[in-house]
Amino acid sequence: MATVAGQRIPDVAGFKPRAVSESPKQEGKALRERVPRSAHARFEAPAGRPDAVRAVEESNAGRVAALTPIRVGRMAANPFAFLRGAAGLMAHDLSAGPVTGVGAQICGDAHAANFGLYGDARGRLVIDLNDFDETVFGPWEWDVKRLATSLVLAGRVSGAGEDACRAAALDAVGSYRRTMRLLARLPAMDSWNAIADEELVSHTDVRDLVGILERVSEKARNNTSARFAARSTEAAADGGRRFVDALPVLRRVGDEEAAAVAASLGPYLATLQGDRLPLLARYAIHDVAFRVVGTGSVGTRSYVVLLLDHRGEPLVLQVKEARPSALLPHLPALGFVSAPPEHEGMRVVAGQKQMQVVSDIMLGWTTVEGRPFQVRQFRNRKGSVDPAALTADQLDDYGRMTGALLARAHAHSADPRVLAGYCGKNEELDEAMADFAVAYADRSEADHADLVAAVRAGRIAAETGV
Repeated sequence: MATVAGQRIPDVAGFKPRAVSESPKQEGKALRERVPRSAHARFEAPAGRPDAVRAVEESNAGRVAALTPIRVGRMAANPFAFLRGAAGLMAHDLSAGPVTGVGAQICGDAHAANFGLYGDARGRLVIDLNDFDETVFGPWEWDVKRLATSLVLAGRVSGAGEDACRAAALDAVGSYRRTMRLLARLPAMDSWNAIADEELVSHTDVRDLVGILERVSEKARNNTSARFAARSTEAAADGGRRFVDALPVLRRVGDEEAAAVAASLGPYLATLQGDRLPLLARYAIHDVAFRVVGTGSVGTRSYVVLLLDHRGEPLVLQVKEARPSALLPHLPALGFVSAPPEHEGMRVVAGQKQMQVVSDIMLGWTTVEGRPFQVRQFRNRKGSVDPAALTADQLDDYGRMTGALLARAHAHSADPRVLAGYCGKNEELDEAMADFAVAYADRSEADHADLVAAVRAGRIAAETGV
């Protein structure tokens, strides 16, 4: 055994093990010389920055034109809503700022409303990041700054004082830093398998949020395919069920379109683990409808597919268009260069599985009429907290919780020892990123005001209340 002691797993398929002599913690500390933690406080709008309206118009390209006024209307609701729909614009701005060069699989859109509850294979609730449309390998700092900024904006929308808003951002970054240090100290397997539940976030002290989480959990347990189908379908003449129009959010589609979506589930099956196939074989497709999705995704093509088992119990799958990540154009100049994904749906699914410990067992991808889509369960006991409705104390707790969850997600692809070495023990990074969050929140408020003015002037169409 002496001949193999200390040897590392060989470099296979791009996996590059660390040399025995290297110290990940020291590697992280050394990065501070090149990129001081205090540098993350800086925000300067880069030259050639598109104005808010042009950025929204450009991001609407390729979407269903009839639905883009809904997207604009939702983004115009308040500055937090604007930020939610402007991941690409923020990536443009972040690309001009400091980056350590340490990459991770990032969410790309880690704002405070993109965390939530969902059910695992046994129906138990897990809390984690839950939106991966923009996921890509990129700078870990971008996710942290987006989360911190979103907390400032959510607090301002809810009426929290400016000190409370900054404190929520500060504590989110602090929680990220402390959680990364915790994960760095754990055995590698324990760190990797840390479950995103109350055990992981208990050290973040979220007492003021407990009541909110309990209510959201109770609601999430009832948020199922069966409940959605009961509300959104009716008995069909053939003894099955079919969707009922609820315009403009839900509408039935023509036979040709429905057939194309149904046919895409064949190739989708090939993207699943083999043990899922006998389960899905017990269901039959009964109907397809088009359903409008959330703020950032409005205008993308998204379908719900109703399947029934032998007892008539429903399973609803969502077949959602997967567009290229809005972050991708801004990464090569920073040294984050990768080959284009074989399939955008596969990119989303792979990124989600990389960042979550527990993922939807029905997660896969397919192609509909030449466009890439992701497939997942719809209403899989999902529940979420509205950060813009929290009190100041609750927002602070929520910031600590989401900061911890984000650190755990990043630690699957970036060595937590390197990031812990960079982030350090003191609050220098926390203070810097909180300053950035306040400055960028101010920029987002100005962008939102420009969008609202453009809507009022008739420069861009908006539909509100949808």
